[in-house]
Amino acid sequence: MGYFEIGIFQPRNDLNIGTLWRSAHQLGAAGIFTIGRPYRRQTSDPFAVDQHIPLRCFPSFEHFLEARPRGAQLVAVEIGGTPLAQFSHPEVAIYLLGAEDNGLPARIIDQCNALIALEAVRQVSYNVAVTGSIVMYHRVFMQAAR
Repeated sequence: MGYFEIGIFQPRNDLNIGTLWRSAHQLGAAGIFTIGRPYRRQTSDPFAVDQHIPLRCFPSFEHFLEARPRGAQLVAVEIGGTPLAQFSHPEVAIYLLGAEDNGLPARIIDQCNALIALEAVRQVSYNVAVTGSIVMYHRVFMQAAR
């Protein structure tokens, strides 16, 4: 299944981080992270995911890049990317989600190895925690099908 982490750039809502963390634990992520905003602990976590996978908080994108695992492909998840259904996940990947209100800035997308997006029947904008959960689910079960 390889190695993967997932994180949010400048998240606005602690509940989204907590939800993403729980999904990341359920789907086998090595860890999660935030960039530009620390996380205050969520109190509604019955699985104590903080004891199973780490959350790292980076003050800036540059700090994140310095700590990025060697060889990991950086995959931006943002409207306008390659449809998720057509994407082949790298063996070692770091998925980066944009903030709930502003998404990912172009300067960050330009530094990523790939850009993917979720398809939709109606609106292409999903909740950030839902987006991350769908991407991780797709990664885990598409690789299992290989």
